[in-house]
Amino acid sequence: MPTPVFTLGIEEEFQTIDPETRELRSHLSQIVENGKITLHEQVKAEMHESVVEVGTNICQNIGEARTEVLHLRRQVIELADRQGLKIGAAGTHPFSRWQDQPITPDVRYDKIVEELQEAARSNLVFGMHVHVGIENREMGVYMMNTLRYFLPHLFALSTNSPFWEGRETGYKSFRTKVFERFPRTGIPGFFHSASDYDEFIALLIKTGCIDNGKKIWWDVRLHPFFDTIEYRICDMMMRADETIAVAAVMQALVAKIYKLKTQNLNFRVYRSALIKENKWRAARYGLDGNMIDFGIQEEVPTRKLILELLDFIDDVVDDLGSRHEVEYVLKMMEMGTGADRQLKVFRETGDLTKVVDYILAETTFGL
Repeated sequence: MPTPVFTLGIEEEFQTIDPETRELRSHLSQIVENGKITLHEQVKAEMHESVVEVGTNICQNIGEARTEVLHLRRQVIELADRQGLKIGAAGTHPFSRWQDQPITPDVRYDKIVEELQEAARSNLVFGMHVHVGIENREMGVYMMNTLRYFLPHLFALSTNSPFWEGRETGYKSFRTKVFERFPRTGIPGFFHSASDYDEFIALLIKTGCIDNGKKIWWDVRLHPFFDTIEYRICDMMMRADETIAVAAVMQALVAKIYKLKTQNLNFRVYRSALIKENKWRAARYGLDGNMIDFGIQEEVPTRKLILELLDFIDDVVDDLGSRHEVEYVLKMMEMGTGADRQLKVFRETGDLTKVVDYILAETTFGL
């Protein structure tokens, strides 16, 4: 049986920033409207007017994904420039207040705000989502159950939101703390099969909890409409290189688990409650804390677990053509996450506008 192509799609949510004040500033949908001329449906508005999302087309490999991510970043920076704005990549803005940011006029967002109230209005956070193609929904549910274990490892690498409304939060990712106010977020539970999963969604729709499966905002989900596994746990990362590296690891994990499954080898599935302990540690400490190695039932440095993850996927990365991208994770561990670097600038300068300047510079790095 031929191995499937684990296609990739990457979505990034950017901040639109006033170059004078360094505050978030509404782009009044101009970036999206102007962007549709060249980027069509690859550029979208989000709930707040100071957010712009771009998404790649379906990419056959990580090389294609890299080309698209770089192209989209260049394009969105250029579109913002025409509006007198800058583009920043981080999970939260260091000091702008959500109360000052208008909501995008749209029936869909009106409904979400009406239902979720302040949880929705205050959800001024920025993430990075990665879709990996799978062959069918049955395999998708199997992947979702298994991949949950690795979510905190991936999340720790992406942490990039240490500030909220001008305060140092003590977390490496405060974005997740804000987003957790939404229902149907976090680490999903275990599902026995695709029909078990579909029945769960059907019940939520039937009882008026949701109108479709896209209102399930878990950290990893089987996409309701596409044959993809969608990772949703990561903060928006500053450098394109960081986005591409983490996406390459996500793709390799799907390929590795598929390989084990076809050899009749199952990866052990752990309780959501245990995985949540590791997610909390990743949010609080990023790369610098410990996580639980459930196999040996001990605390282990997070960095060591990430190195073990790289060993785990090592036998599939050459087939995927992603060794170079995956190895960039070592560079990320050396230079620290976006949160580490933001905090370093703040400790050196005491000035959050300097942190924004750093984010803006890093967003263009390597373009």
